[in-house]
Formats: sequence, structure tokens, C-alpha cells
Amino acid sequence: MLNRLLGIVYLLMNKGTVTAKELAERFEVSIRTIYRDVETLSMAGIPVYARKGKNGGISLTEQFVLNKMIISEQEQRHILSALASLQETGAAGEAALLQKLGDFFKAGPENWVSIDFSDWSGRRKELFEQLKEAIVGRRVLKFDYYGQYGEMSSRTVEPVQLLFKEYTWYLRAWCRDKQAMRLFKVLRMKRVELLEEEFAADEGRFEVSEDQELCSREKDAPEIVLLIDKKEAYRIYDRFDEEEITVLPEGDFQVRMHCPLDDWGYGLILSFGPSAKVIEPREAREELLRRIALMKEQYEE
Repeated sequence: MLNRLLGIVYLLMNKGTVTAKELAERFEVSIRTIYRDVETLSMAGIPVYARKGKNGGISLTEQFVLNKMIISEQEQRHILSALASLQETGAAGEAALLQKLGDFFKAGPENWVSIDFSDWSGRRKELFEQLKEAIVGRRVLKFDYYGQYGEMSSRTVEPVQLLFKEYTWYLRAWCRDKQAMRLFKVLRMKRVELLEEEFAADEGRFEVSEDQELCSREKDAPEIVLLIDKKEAYRIYDRFDEEEITVLPEGDFQVRMHCPLDDWGYGLILSFGPSAKVIEPREAREELLRRIALMKEQYEE
């Protein structure tokens, strides 16, 4: 992929304007793939655009000239970093091609980000490869999904984007079953199947100004006040923002956070064991007592 992207940039530098059909024939891919490449280059910071009409085609903006006299060293580094970041989405193994552009600039790419989609066991790498192929290739996915309360349902979706938030990966997709955009926790997706069926991008349907499900959860999340033992200091600063933390005179911590009162929120609190105590709200205290009682019953004969 990176080989083709750099090839497109070089070709546009030399010819100025090239039709999508010409590019598709040259790189032996579909016209749809070329337009996806144009979108990828634009997102990576390369000012490439497509113009329709009789004299239309794909071009670089007139102001974009890969010349050391026109583009500053800082701008060159930004371009190289943008292209280098593409490798982290799976375009690995083509570092030599990226180096060619670095040689042109007489500068090396800044590898400013590294993403490892696998877990420590390495078992999830295949799943993220499937998700990437589905999103980039616009192919339909089918999987079993476990909801918040453990119920399982079969879903068929048109995947749009992977989203990382609050230590968790989500898949943003158009759910054919619900006929709406949905966010799916990747870890709850089981028996994922990449179908041969392709889908067309529908900008009106896929356009989402905000992550509605997440934003709704955040908006409705109540403030929770915790008292946490000072021995948990290392976890406090790993997990909470500085403005949420108050260090008490005796060294313990008072934490004020906004968190949904669901399995995830209660799981977070319980993960501190006896080191954490809920001060407010009252309903959270009562629900935790109920859950602790149920846990106690599991160990009673």
C-alpha cells in the first residue's frame, strides 16, 4: 500500500494531473481503490485532490512543490512523519520506499508513533487485521456480539473506523440489524467473519459529528467521589487526571470522577478492592454492597 501511495505522489509531481483510470491501470488496482488512496494521502497531510469534468483528474495543489527551497525543513519532517505513521496501520515492510523520499529531502522520517494492536499473547493481531481489511476494503463484517448485560446477538455491519478511547478499542460501523451507526467494543466481538460482499460509502449515512454513544454516556455520567488508600498511589496517577485528585493531609486520596454507573464503572471501583471506598453517590454505595454480597455468597458453603 505504501509503495502505491508514494508512487502516486511521485507520478503527480511529474505529470501534474492524472486521471483515476490512468492511475488504476498503472498500479493494477480498481478506480475505487485509487480514490481511497487519495483520501488516505489527504488524511496523512499530502494536499492531493480530485477534480471532476472533461479536464479533470487527480492533482497536487499548485502550492505543494517537493523542493527544499520552498518547503521548510520542519514541513519536510511533517510530511515524512505523516507517511511514516501509515506504516503503523499495517503498511509495514516498505520502509525502504519511505526512505527514498527521506533521501529526496535529505532527512529521515520521524517515527513518532507506534501502535501494537495485539495483546500480550498475540492472539488478537489476526482480529485487527480483519478489521483493517474490512474498513479499507469496505467489506461487510458479521460477528456475534455480547452486550452490556451479557446478552449475545448476531450482527452484520458496514465498518467505518476503529476508535481508541478510555483504554478500549471500539469499531464504529453501520449496523444493518439496527439500521443505525453503532459503536462495538472490539473485545466483545466474537467469531468475526469477513464477508466477500462490499458496500458503497454513504457519506450522509456514515457522517457522525460526535461519537454519539460515548458522548451520551459521558454526558449522563454522574460524579463519583472515592476515598482511596495512599498505598494505591501508583494506580491513582495512572488512572485519574490530576485535576480529579486531592491529596488529603494523612496521605490518602480523594478522587472526584465522572463515570457511568454500569458494569464498567463498578468494575473499576472494585478493582481497588478494600483500598477504595465510595463516598458519593448513595446509590453507588448501595449497589456496590449488593455486588459484594453476591460475591461473598459465591464463597460460602
